Amino acid sequence: YVLLLFLLLFFWFWISLPSVLFHDPNSTILEDENGVLLAAKISKDGQWRFPESDSIPLKYELAVKYFEDEYFDYHLGVNPVSLFRAFKQNFSSSKVISGGSTITMQLIRLSRKGKKRNYIEKLIEVILATRLELSYSKQEILNMYASHAPFGGNVVGLEAASWRYYGRSAHLLSWGEVATLAVLPNAPSLIYPGKNQEKLLAKRNKLLDKLQVKGVLTIEDAMLAKAEPLPNKPFPLPQITPHLLDRVVNENY
Repeated sequence: YVLLLFLLLFFWFWISLPSVLFHDPNSTILEDENGVLLAAKISKDGQWRFPESDSIPLKYELAVKYFEDEYFDYHLGVNPVSLFRAFKQNFSSSKVISGGSTITMQLIRLSRKGKKRNYIEKLIEVILATRLELSYSKQEILNMYASHAPFGGNVVGLEAASWRYYGRSAHLLSWGEVATLAVLPNAPSLIYPGKNQEKLLAKRNKLLDKLQVKGVLTIEDAMLAKAEPLPNKPFPLPQITPHLLDRVVNENY
């Protein structure tokens, strides 16, 4: 009976992860042969959400790891130390002030569409995050997170955020710009470009200081990055070939 129970639990664990995590509609984008964005149309649900990327800039990768999950490369979806610390902080304050979630757990929470934050849901996130790590590489998980994280307003995903807030691809961003985008998903409804600028600036600069302490940035690079202005009004996306874009949309390519 013990063996049977173990096999049943293992079977449930193995099938617990959906084959596709996200079913959201994407924006329609047109690029030239060199990957330059020519035109874009907002998704059916009113979000600027580009198709999932198969790569992210190294700058962003380092920034988001040091901000969200410094031990991302070493855990199996869950960081027990962070979870225990968060539980202790929340218990002592009688309210949720820290989640202790890894990037993998955050990805699961994003896929579950804003379920209420409670201990049962946290346990589900732990189970599914562990399962996710067994099927995907660290790089794939990070790419999915970057593609589906909220960046304030109706902007979803790193590449869409880069174009909306800086008017260019994420691979062309500076350290100050990358650090800004790395901290945005932490509180997208509270902090985004054009709103609560002081809080956004403090979060960005704290991350840049950490990158300097960890040896990712020199003191000079960190100072220059902190001197960069924050984005304010979103950029319109390129519309170089609007007629071709309409044709693609109408023909459902």
